[in-house]
Amino acid sequence: MPGQYAATGPQADADTLSLREYATAEPGPVPGPEAASKGGGSGTHRKGGKGAAGAKGAPGRAPGRDRYLDLLRALALLRVVVYHTFGWAWLTLVFPSMGVMFALAGSLMARSLKRPAISVIRGRIRRLLLPLWVYGVVVLSILAVQGWRPTKGDEFWWWARIACWIVPIGAPSFPWEIGSNGGMLEETWAVQAAGPLWYLRAYLWFVLLSPLLLRAFRRLPWATLLAPLALTAVVGTDLVTIPGETGEAITAFGVYGSCWVLGFAHQDGLLRQLPRYVVPSVAPVFMAVGFWWATGHLGPDGWDLNDIPLSNALWSFGFCLLLLHISPSWERLPGVLARFDKPITLANSRAVTLYLWHEIALIATIPIIDVLWNIDAISDSKSLSSLLEGSYAALMFVVIWPLIGLLMAAFGWAEDVAAKRKPRLFPMK
Repeated sequence: MPGQYAATGPQADADTLSLREYATAEPGPVPGPEAASKGGGSGTHRKGGKGAAGAKGAPGRAPGRDRYLDLLRALALLRVVVYHTFGWAWLTLVFPSMGVMFALAGSLMARSLKRPAISVIRGRIRRLLLPLWVYGVVVLSILAVQGWRPTKGDEFWWWARIACWIVPIGAPSFPWEIGSNGGMLEETWAVQAAGPLWYLRAYLWFVLLSPLLLRAFRRLPWATLLAPLALTAVVGTDLVTIPGETGEAITAFGVYGSCWVLGFAHQDGLLRQLPRYVVPSVAPVFMAVGFWWATGHLGPDGWDLNDIPLSNALWSFGFCLLLLHISPSWERLPGVLARFDKPITLANSRAVTLYLWHEIALIATIPIIDVLWNIDAISDSKSLSSLLEGSYAALMFVVIWPLIGLLMAAFGWAEDVAAKRKPRLFPMK
């Protein structure tokens, strides 16, 4: 009989949206860069059971693109998929993807706000909402077919939370369990499907608040940069407890707010004004304090920083500080990295699609792999059954990529339409 494999993971840690906008950003100096969910969102996967770039860009690409930033974004998305497939907690230390994505997003937002704020915010929201609407139509349609309806007496709030699938200013509504055990879709599949939406909610609020945050940063740069860390030290350590979704939203703002404002510092050149030795000396201190705090506050998944808000905030901030300090401007990927030019370009062109739909692809791997249990040679063999059970996560990681490719082909056009571009199947140039 097949065993079960369980993994829980946060965001894409991709997470994602504004990085795609970098691919089509207007020319200009870009000194540095721009996903179930715990502490923002978490998904559970159960397997088994038979049932600054120059104004002149590289040829074939829009001016203003920095391939270093594209590389960071592609790595962040890859890390999200790996994390949600294998559930390795230590990945949150090796590469804190969400902090990286928020830092890059903040940098691009500061760059874009050289234009009128209203038009910038409108463009960002448009690029956020259309892919979300396509995703929401599919997920909510499946839930409706499965019989999900509001409970009697809760109709108003049920529809109010459904509205967050349209404009994600709050937590969307979804059932914690639906369907039947042993069906094609597990009972908790909706939790996974709704997981990526925490990132979109946080991103939306950062975009809306960016004009005020940028103004505050330019008046009081260091205070604005460090204030979210101080907020996390209060609300992320149970010193002050804010219940419910409001508490989760405020905690997410604190955890990733300094990364977002760090993007402002990067774009405005504040980091370049510091002596070269300062960042390599200071960043490890933030990371060390975050690591030290984690040693005494390990969560149910051990070293998963998504369970430890203050450690996550400090580690992500220090990590991003180092990345933005290095920040070479590449018009072309150097050396061996050039071999991955097309997949990196595709990941950047379809970042929102990849981030949103990778959970659906992961869910779909389970019934596909479970077909193997119908093969008598496997089901009748203890050794082969054990081998299949032990390699389940690896098989999921293999199967998920063609599924992601199909989902990109089916729904990636929404990103092109949102960006007012001609729809393309697999944009790799």
